[in-house]
Amino acid sequence: MIAQVTGTLVSKELDRVEVMTAGGVAYELAIPLGVYESLPRAGEAVTLHTHLVVKEDAWQLFGFSTTFERRVFQRVLNAKGVGPALALGLMSTLTAERLIRAVRDKDIPTLQSVPRVGRKKAEQIILDLADKLDDLQVASSPGGPRPEGAGAEDAVRALVSLGYSAPDAERAVRQAIDDSGRGAAGSAADLIRSALSKIRG
Repeated sequence: MIAQVTGTLVSKELDRVEVMTAGGVAYELAIPLGVYESLPRAGEAVTLHTHLVVKEDAWQLFGFSTTFERRVFQRVLNAKGVGPALALGLMSTLTAERLIRAVRDKDIPTLQSVPRVGRKKAEQIILDLADKLDDLQVASSPGGPRPEGAGAEDAVRALVSLGYSAPDAERAVRQAIDDSGRGAAGSAADLIRSALSKIRG
């Protein structure tokens, strides 16, 4: 089990990073959107808490800023029909804290704001996780205020990577910017979450 990766941040994208360790081994890790916002610049030191998923055809490593985020990810994988990609999508769209609140409050509309989660899937997630999150304390992640991200351009790219068409992605991001009144100064993560709610309607 690989529990943690420490090294130099070689590259970062909205959904993945590459970290070069002191031993000369570089790891690629899939990350939720919130982790991207907390990363340092490329070339700086970084530590990520990890979860390894082993499949017949591949090993995939997932990285998180805190052990709390990793525990939430691991618990969500216990829900029927929720694989690593959907678990990451839940945490990217909602954040770990909001995801826990949605499950505890049986907030189906909030869960449905996540791509590929319909009403039946949301109900199944709540049913399967209702008694598996009680020991997790919902609190804000440590650190200062979230940095303001690259804005609209990153948000559009992220939505397209989630399977939405470029025109739909651009339209939703524009609506999110108009509603927020912050323009491109809002973080990419905030714009993406707002745009997803526009697309889902």
